[in-house]
Amino acid sequence: MADSPMIIIETDKGDITVELFPELVPGTVANFLSAVDQGFYTGTIFHRVIKGFMIQGGGLDDSMREKDWSGAPVQNEAREAMPNERGTIAMARTDNPHSATTQFFINTADNETLNYISQYKFGYCTFGMVTDGMDVVDAIEEAETTSRLGYDDVPRAPIAIKAVRRA
Repeated sequence: MADSPMIIIETDKGDITVELFPELVPGTVANFLSAVDQGFYTGTIFHRVIKGFMIQGGGLDDSMREKDWSGAPVQNEAREAMPNERGTIAMARTDNPHSATTQFFINTADNETLNYISQYKFGYCTFGMVTDGMDVVDAIEEAETTSRLGYDDVPRAPIAIKAVRRA
């Protein structure tokens, strides 16, 4: 998309470049960029990895403690978003469709079941697309996982998010 912001997710496996789509989901992109500009993601990890599905990070440190975020949850804009296809980045949330704050995931497959269907099945809001570094995403997806401190699908060896910055 024309003049879309670009960000780089720096991990200990390599860099992932993402194009963001504020024209489609302005509130979601603004929320994400607010966290980026505050340096929020530094020191977080990819804490959930499910092969053939997605990799999730951006909220927990390597001790599996949730990082404090002072911002309000963002309204779910999945109705206007692109489908959850391989390479898209989306906001993670609880069962409440309007509960997303900082955690995100990158789809490693086409995940049609995560798309908006109706006001009763909101789906998960995509807000960008990986433009470079899918090999890094794929490498993270291959991590051996375990259960740890009440979380499932946790990479056995932590995968650090060193920083997320504007490109």
